[in-house]
Amino acid sequence: MTGLPRYLRIALGIIVIAGLIIVPMNFNRYGLFILSQWAVMTIAAIGLNLTLGYAGQVSLAQGAFVGIGAYAAGIMTSQGLPLIAALGVAIILCFAIGWLLGYPALRVQHHYLAFVTLAFSTLAFLVFRNEDWLTKGIYGISNIPRPNVFGFPTNRPLPFYYLCLGSLGIVSVMVWWLIRSPWGRAFVALRENPIRALSLGIDTRRYTLMAFAIGSALGGVAGTLYAPLTQYIDPVPFNLSLSLDLLMMVIIGGAGFFFGPFLGAMIAVLLPEWLRFTQGYYLMLYATAVILLLIYSPSGLLGILDRLMAERRTRTASALRAVAKSRLEAAP
Repeated sequence: MTGLPRYLRIALGIIVIAGLIIVPMNFNRYGLFILSQWAVMTIAAIGLNLTLGYAGQVSLAQGAFVGIGAYAAGIMTSQGLPLIAALGVAIILCFAIGWLLGYPALRVQHHYLAFVTLAFSTLAFLVFRNEDWLTKGIYGISNIPRPNVFGFPTNRPLPFYYLCLGSLGIVSVMVWWLIRSPWGRAFVALRENPIRALSLGIDTRRYTLMAFAIGSALGGVAGTLYAPLTQYIDPVPFNLSLSLDLLMMVIIGGAGFFFGPFLGAMIAVLLPEWLRFTQGYYLMLYATAVILLLIYSPSGLLGILDRLMAERRTRTASALRAVAKSRLEAAP
């Protein structure tokens, strides 16, 4: 995306945003549900991309944080409290747990860290399933209300989709600012070479913890929207498969690219729906497409685009050098 002219990027962004606002007006209830799910999962994937793609810390616990946010919203709103209060509780709770979960990352790395976060994900699932007094266990929480936003109800699918889309927009702007701030540059330095980052005076301990905490908090934000979206939650959606799905979204879209989670969530959420015309074969086709993509481009879809643009810049630079060399040779 950085290889495109600035005016073209702005025009493309306006077209996409306008399309996301206008086109769904003609969608049915199920189509709006799928788009709302895409927006919610994109928020969770943005948080994981911050932890994995920018800070280089492997996490298999993002689905658990989505579950924490969902249960916070389900428990509090079913008792008559506003969703904004549940959102605040979910952010604080997920931030604190994510900060604590970041401490093992100070001692272990890579697949060892993945096992630590996997253990936490399993622990969270067991709490969701077994603590009936809080989560109602396998029976789940039903009749979760949808909120009123500035006096406007979101009970209908289209207004709630706009709520999810607006939340995605706010999160995107905040993360865009974050990754271009000194914090974002510190995260990238931590990912590329922790020893060099430490030698440059970057507090790698603090930034590692912050990467986990902020990414986990965004998972909680996604969860607070997921609960009123489905209006029923039980432990099943928040098992390990959700964390693996979010990890796949980040990797398919392109880890470390800002728009990677958007594209990855679109592939993971929408592609299976588009392939349903194949009936029983759509999951096989979906899995095959993902495998072929990762074999061809481990850096994801945006990695392909970035590589093509880099090759184009290289060819342009080589052509300019050849022209300059020929002029120098032709000069008297």
